Amino acid sequence: MATKKRPNFLVIVADDLGFSDLSAYGSEIETPNMDRLAQEGIRMSDFHTAASCSPTRAMLLSGTDAHIAGLGGMAERMNRFPEIFKGREGYEGYLNFRVAALPEILQDNDYFTIMSGKWHLGLEKELSPSARGFTKVLSTLPGAGNHYNHEPQLYGEKEKPRAILKENGLWMEHDQFIDGKNDLPEDFYSSNTFTDYMLKYLRERNETEKEQPFFAYLPFTAPHWPLQAPPDTVRKYCGKYDDGPLALRDRRLQGLIDKGIVPADVEPAPHHTLDTTPWADLPEDEQRKSSRAMEIFAAMVDLIDVNVGRVRSYLESTGEWENTFVVFMSDNGAEGQLLEAIPILAGATLEDLLKKYYDNSLENLGNHNSFVWYGPQWASAATAPNRGAKSYTTEGGIRCPCIGTNLQPGSVSHTFTTVMDVLPTVLDLAGISHPGNQFRGREVAPVRGKSWRPLLDASDDQHVTLYDSENDIVGWEQFGIAAVRVGKWKALYLPPPRGLGKWELYDLSTDQGEIYDLAESHKDKLLEMIAHYETYFQESGLFDSYTMVQETLKRQGAKRWW
Repeated sequence: MATKKRPNFLVIVADDLGFSDLSAYGSEIETPNMDRLAQEGIRMSDFHTAASCSPTRAMLLSGTDAHIAGLGGMAERMNRFPEIFKGREGYEGYLNFRVAALPEILQDNDYFTIMSGKWHLGLEKELSPSARGFTKVLSTLPGAGNHYNHEPQLYGEKEKPRAILKENGLWMEHDQFIDGKNDLPEDFYSSNTFTDYMLKYLRERNETEKEQPFFAYLPFTAPHWPLQAPPDTVRKYCGKYDDGPLALRDRRLQGLIDKGIVPADVEPAPHHTLDTTPWADLPEDEQRKSSRAMEIFAAMVDLIDVNVGRVRSYLESTGEWENTFVVFMSDNGAEGQLLEAIPILAGATLEDLLKKYYDNSLENLGNHNSFVWYGPQWASAATAPNRGAKSYTTEGGIRCPCIGTNLQPGSVSHTFTTVMDVLPTVLDLAGISHPGNQFRGREVAPVRGKSWRPLLDASDDQHVTLYDSENDIVGWEQFGIAAVRVGKWKALYLPPPRGLGKWELYDLSTDQGEIYDLAESHKDKLLEMIAHYETYFQESGLFDSYTMVQETLKRQGAKRWW
């Protein structure tokens, strides 16, 4: 990067993008702009996020654990049990003020800060992006939305989604709420429109702002469900998935091997199916609808790449690209849930709303008035060779693609890294110190992430370790679904029905698929890892939410959260 001016930063986040969904990670999906980023920079094979989106975003912008930053669980789920979570520090359901947010720090150091896309870190004005350091903003506040801005279930209904109080409370520009029906473009498509606004804010900079370095945050809502994309792009992938998710999984695994992302002898985890019907046993019409959903997903990823290329082209035209440090990442593993029982409106399940408002015929899939997702088997193809998918603390839920530019050109790093590292890396490259324990008149927590500077300074043949293999503890937890990692060792706890409700132990240096549980053969190591988890539990302010929720569900006669 140029040295005359402090570097610019561009952080791009895809929503529910799987480990192998980019061509730079072995995919068949056309992502030439990401390929170019990878060729000029570095692909990370051991980059980790939280198991779901808002906790990851809290970690990204705070540099610390989600339980410290306010997202100890997904707000949508914690709102289901206010008697359990209300008033607990670290479980506020928004990016709390016990952390100094990255855009706040940069704003105080004369950076021009802009954002366009998904926030998911607070629904009120005082919790919005403009309140946390972004100068220019277009944001959708909730965690998901129709990619064509078609939300018939929100308008004219007496019952609104939990925690959403008004129809015009979903969207903000800068520090003002806007009307999602009337104030956004008629030709709205999420990835295109978010990029349009990002480029608008860059183009409209005044002379003073042009002199400032910028921090640009572009968090897409794609390829999160509902799966929707323009027909012309979907047609590019017509027929590519007719042989089903197992065949795709095999091709993706070979692609990962060919790209040097995983070793040639890697043993993949068993196929993640959640008791769904095997592909070969599906009727032909169901296979066709399922493969169409995957075609639409591919088109959504394709369009993310197109829009990344648009941003790059603009920055190249202004001469700013060479001085811009770029990070592209996914916020968690591929979405493999079966969503049929999710309540979108109080008293209404998704199934009810699909019948009332949407047309999910084969011919209409992908359009504004369709609403589909692709399920666990396609997700398993995207997360291979890793086990599980989004919301699991297995590697399939938390190991994600991450590409950084201006590092070692064309290299693949197998160094363990986390989303918490982005904040200290940006500050390090900008020459800015973290404010410590006091910021803007409030007490704030220290960062837990590590700067990637050693990766930038290393030559190709050097192995860099950022996290001490003996002493640095990294943990994960959401509603009892837990894991802890120290060096190559990982202990994992999956409560029923996701798992057996006992601690498992894996050596990830030889078993990325988490197939061979060493809990019985390495009992001392397991006890050591459980002790590490207890340290993480105490340092991060966790509490046993799982047991309390299960007791509440039992009293209510319910079997599941949703």
